[in-house]
Amino acid sequence: MKNSLLKKTIPLALAGLLMACQESDNNKAEDVVVTPVTEAIEVVEEVVAPEPEDLSYLLDEHSYANKDEVVLTHLDLDLDVLFDKKQLKGYVDLSFNRLQPDATELVLDTRDLTIDKVNSIDEDGNESATEFVLAEKDSVLGSKLTIQLKDGEEKVRVYYNSNPEASGLQWLTPEQTAGKKEPFMFSQAQAIHARSFIPVQDSPDVRVTYKANIRTPKQLLAVMSAFNEPDTYLDGDYQFDMPQAIPPYLIAIGVGDLRFRAMGKRTGVYAETAYLQDAVKEFEDTEQMIDITEKMYGPYLWGRYDLLILPPSFPFGGMENPRLSFITPTVIAGDKSLINLIAHELAHSWSGNLVTNATWRDLWLNEGFTSYVENRIMEELFDEKRANMENALSVQSLREQVKTLPEGDTILHITLDGRDPDDAFSGVPYTKGQMFLVFLEQRFGREVFDKFLNQYFGDHSFKSLTTPEFEKYLDKHLISKYPGKVTQAELDEWLHAPMLPEFMPNPQSDAFTNIDADTKSWFAGATELADLPTDKWSIHEWLHFLNNLPQDISLEKMVELDKAFELTASTNNEVAHAWLKLAINRNYDVVNERLEDYLISIGRRKLIVPLYRDLMKSDNGAEFAKRVYAIARPGYHPLAQGTIDAIVNSAEASQN
Repeated sequence: MKNSLLKKTIPLALAGLLMACQESDNNKAEDVVVTPVTEAIEVVEEVVAPEPEDLSYLLDEHSYANKDEVVLTHLDLDLDVLFDKKQLKGYVDLSFNRLQPDATELVLDTRDLTIDKVNSIDEDGNESATEFVLAEKDSVLGSKLTIQLKDGEEKVRVYYNSNPEASGLQWLTPEQTAGKKEPFMFSQAQAIHARSFIPVQDSPDVRVTYKANIRTPKQLLAVMSAFNEPDTYLDGDYQFDMPQAIPPYLIAIGVGDLRFRAMGKRTGVYAETAYLQDAVKEFEDTEQMIDITEKMYGPYLWGRYDLLILPPSFPFGGMENPRLSFITPTVIAGDKSLINLIAHELAHSWSGNLVTNATWRDLWLNEGFTSYVENRIMEELFDEKRANMENALSVQSLREQVKTLPEGDTILHITLDGRDPDDAFSGVPYTKGQMFLVFLEQRFGREVFDKFLNQYFGDHSFKSLTTPEFEKYLDKHLISKYPGKVTQAELDEWLHAPMLPEFMPNPQSDAFTNIDADTKSWFAGATELADLPTDKWSIHEWLHFLNNLPQDISLEKMVELDKAFELTASTNNEVAHAWLKLAINRNYDVVNERLEDYLISIGRRKLIVPLYRDLMKSDNGAEFAKRVYAIARPGYHPLAQGTIDAIVNSAEASQN
């Protein structure tokens, strides 16, 4: 870090030297030399050695990488996908730049990798063995891999294999897939799980291009977050190229019994046959979403944009892997009611993939901006009414969630204190971050704010930045440019204070207001359930209705609701989640069969973790949860397993 700052500050010292020389041209030569050099050295020392807290935002505490001395620039992967061993096996060529010419080591991140050997590669492609040390494993960071570098060489080859417990890979048996005939494997590298299947400088501040040669069983198709040829022939030998530099957490792979179908000139879907037709119909607006976003925020710079529909065990709604977003099948609702998730993953093509958080403390720079752009896409694609409802639901969820989070976790520029960066993921970086941008839009006007965003995306394309760096940019290009609109105190409260600002925008929906009035009337006995205009409700209105039912609702009214609307049998996964959560809290055990099937059949953390958490709060529920989890756990992704293991184990420990 000191060396990096030195390079930036030497020009300041030289400038000071030149000015001093110009001012001293009447002095003796020895005075001209001695005095300015002394002053220049003092300038360097002042800038190179600031107070430690001034530098903290530049550090990535979740990576061992010596990226200020040697930084990776390109990867060449050559891997076999071994389903029988649940391994990726082969090698990776790591090309790098020496930022410090005298650097003798390349430091990488790994987790649960077996390193067979490391060779240095000269400019003619010849390999020669080089020394390396794989350190003991840290529970969060994994194991530091230190490679000795040879003079003049800028590439090393690491022979390795991943292991079955790799946190960033999930291996599914044929029985765990939709087709039931072939196995499936997929990756999830965010936040620091790329190191579990590639030895790499696993920091979002490091950007690399990559190529890959992937070998699989011949009947299976491999796809990656790179250029995927839509008409790829199934031969078990696949080549990929990602020419744009991306952070390692966006390197992704999926292998399975996949088929492709186009949706537009640059969009399409990869999926198992069971999901393909429904997914294409559900997400057919994707091409239009790209057109909308380009008009607002500039060109889409990634070539194609395809979707990979994963098995239900995928732990997230989606993952914004460039060129190929990974999507859960739980959003295939049949009525496009949940396609805001597609808008969100697409929006990452500007906010997150193009302009990236430099550390995981700065996650809101990815997710807050993306949630804002997502909602703007939905407003343009549908209308302001739907966009407002989605915003209102998000804010309702955020207000409930902050009640349960540690106070420090409600700060946008979160301090993780050595914790796993997965802990940073909550509604805070997403919705609080989004509402901060809505706040700025309201203060400066949409036209001005859109111009700011366009310039922001353009100025930081294919770069990573921190929150303090963003604050400086915001001040220069918006706050100071239009004085009197926003105070520094307001900015500090948004970015650095816990909980939610009192002046946070609070999106409202007239539709929700009407639902609240109708619900109140029904509970008061003034109207019948049949009088509620539910035949006209959208999914968003249903979710508002269910999420805002009183937690002490009587079992009689639960029965009445279920009989009238068949909520226990709902096939919309978001509606089912809301109903099942309420049923757990009211001990409405009629849902238990549906609840068991729900928990076993899907692995999306947003939908299952709250249900397990609520179940573990009661004796009867806890026994049910532990029994069902024992069945469901083998089909969950390692990320979901880790989260739910902690819930179950913590609850058990508190009862003992």
